[in-house]
Amino acid sequence: MSKKLHEFDRNERRQGDELIAGVDEAGRGPLAGPVVAAAVCFKPFSLKAAFEAGQRKGLFRDLRGLNDSKQVPAPERESLFRQIARHAITGIGTASEAEIDRLNIFQATRLAMKRAVLNLTRTPTMLLIDGKYLRLDVPLTQKCIVKGDCKSASIAAASIVAKVFRDAWMISLDKLYPGYNFSRHKGYGTPEHLRNLDALGPCPVHRRSFAPVEYAGEDETPLESF
Repeated sequence: MSKKLHEFDRNERRQGDELIAGVDEAGRGPLAGPVVAAAVCFKPFSLKAAFEAGQRKGLFRDLRGLNDSKQVPAPERESLFRQIARHAITGIGTASEAEIDRLNIFQATRLAMKRAVLNLTRTPTMLLIDGKYLRLDVPLTQKCIVKGDCKSASIAAASIVAKVFRDAWMISLDKLYPGYNFSRHKGYGTPEHLRNLDALGPCPVHRRSFAPVEYAGEDETPLESF
C-alpha cells in the first residue's frame, strides 16, 4: 500500500478515530452474472502503527501493490484479497441478474453497495464511494470519489475484494453453464462470448435487459427509433 493511498483516507477523517469504509463494485458492464460490491474498513490504529513501524512490517508489507483492481494482475489480486481479509473489516453485497433487469444496472449497483455496507460487522462513520453519483440509501456521511480506486486505500481494497469475489463466482457459473466460457471472459461481451451467445442463446444468468442478450440469435440488432 502506498503512503499516498493511506494519506488520502487519513485526510478524509474528521477525527482520528473515525472508521472509514471504502466502497467499490465489479461487474457493471458484463452481459452475465451479478454485480458485486465490497465495503472495506481499515482500522485507524492499525494504519498508524504500521507507519510508526516504518512500513517494514505488518499491514504495509502485506498490502504492497494495493491499487485499482484493473491495474493488478490476477495472482496478485488473490494474494491481496487474502491480506485484506486479514487486516480489514470487509462486507460483500451482490445484486442478481434478475434485479439488474428489473431495476437497471445503476440502481442494482447501488443496491449491491448498500448490502455490502450493511454486511460490515462494524458501522462506519463515513463512506468513500468510487464514482460520481453513487450515493447510497443509508444514514451515513458519504463522499463520492471519481477514480477513487486510484486515490484511496480503502476504495482500492474494496475494488480488489469485489473483483476477486466476482471472478470466482463466474468460474463457478462456468461449471453450471458450460459452453459460454464464463471462466475466461467473466461475462463480458468479448467476441468469443457473443459468438457463443448467438449459437446457444441466453442462459439463466444472462442479463436479458442488455441489448446483445436481448437480440441474441437475430441477424441484426434493431436500430433505435428516432
